[in-house]
Amino acid sequence: MIKNFEELVNNTNEKFKGARRDILEILDYVLEEMNGYNIVKRCLKVGGNAIFINGKRISLSHKRIFLTGFGKASATMAKAMEELIDFDEGIIISTEDIKLRKVKLRKGTHPFPSKENIEATEELIEIFEKAGEDDLIFVLISGGGSSLLCKPAISLESMREVTKQLMEKGCTIEELNTVRKHLSHVKGGQLAKKTKAKIISLIISDIVGNPIEFISSGPTCEDTTTFEDAMSILKKYGIENEEAIQQIKRGIKGKAEETPKRLDNVDNIIIADNEMACRKAKEKAKEKGYYAKIVSTCLRGEARYVGKDLATYAKIYPRSKSMLIFGGETTVKVKGNGIGGRNQEIVLSFLQEIENEAIVMLSCGTDGIDGNSPAAGAIADGYSCKKAKEKRLEPEKYLEENNSYEFFKRMGDAIITGYTGTNVMDMQIISKL
Repeated sequence: MIKNFEELVNNTNEKFKGARRDILEILDYVLEEMNGYNIVKRCLKVGGNAIFINGKRISLSHKRIFLTGFGKASATMAKAMEELIDFDEGIIISTEDIKLRKVKLRKGTHPFPSKENIEATEELIEIFEKAGEDDLIFVLISGGGSSLLCKPAISLESMREVTKQLMEKGCTIEELNTVRKHLSHVKGGQLAKKTKAKIISLIISDIVGNPIEFISSGPTCEDTTTFEDAMSILKKYGIENEEAIQQIKRGIKGKAEETPKRLDNVDNIIIADNEMACRKAKEKAKEKGYYAKIVSTCLRGEARYVGKDLATYAKIYPRSKSMLIFGGETTVKVKGNGIGGRNQEIVLSFLQEIENEAIVMLSCGTDGIDGNSPAAGAIADGYSCKKAKEKRLEPEKYLEENNSYEFFKRMGDAIITGYTGTNVMDMQIISKL
């Protein structure tokens, strides 16, 4: 799945090539195992007019069965679902272009919504509205769904502006999605309210702790947040979009309907998450003869500071021939106009602390796209600082300009995968030689 695998292995001195190969093979294995198609095939089994989801039995004795979905992994998930169940109809909104048997695929944009996303969402809503109480709707949910499933209560332009400003100011995903829910007609459980049918949501989590109500903004989940919460977040980050503010004020006054606090027709089931990905990495590392440790699956904070913290941990860690595995999702406060992302910023910060150390490290977004760059992440080792000096590249300058991709492109250390068909947040792997 890593398109420039051999180039990344060989782009260092002899001391680090073996460790680079191992660490990249582990990442490649994880991305393949966590592909939406493979996850569905592992977790779901059909038999006796029922489907078993991680052992839980769901009857398929319904008048009609529909398949819907949205998110970066929804297309690969749908491909596997069509091999298990004969659906009457369906629609998937994804960033990928995959041929499906009967279900329609609509390609949308991410991370910012578009007219195409809205049109596809309206088609999906039609399925929910026509499904009756004797019908069953499967909903495939994964990261990116907040953008792809889009029916805003304000103009598209204002929705894009608010989303962009909150992201650039480094808000948490929970804060961003709280605002999104209250500027939408489908998020925060509102999609589920549009049907009397039974809903089974199969979810690949892309948020630390797996809070279902925030994954893709929880369109099939009861919502605990309020218009007041959304207003507090806009004030906290200084968001002044008048249309968004007025819509949330309408909600506070009771003139716009609050998100549902109870839903009785839905089963939300998480079938994969970052912890599963980290376990897969540990499994592969042990197979290669390393001592492997999952240090954390809850990594948060600003990327540049997390990178320094990881470097400190790696340097003092006492055991050689080790693979240290981390998962989670950091943030970036955008100050410059460069191209990059949180994973590349972690590595750019990390490499400055490990000059001449017997350490190799990578950080990668499991969806294959890091920030506004074409890379999934980056790799570095104890030779990287020397190589940067030879190329007359100043890591700190690129970090300050949020231009991490340009740095790693010039270094030849940007990891390129393209869309991976999954999204279980980010992964960092450190090899202590």
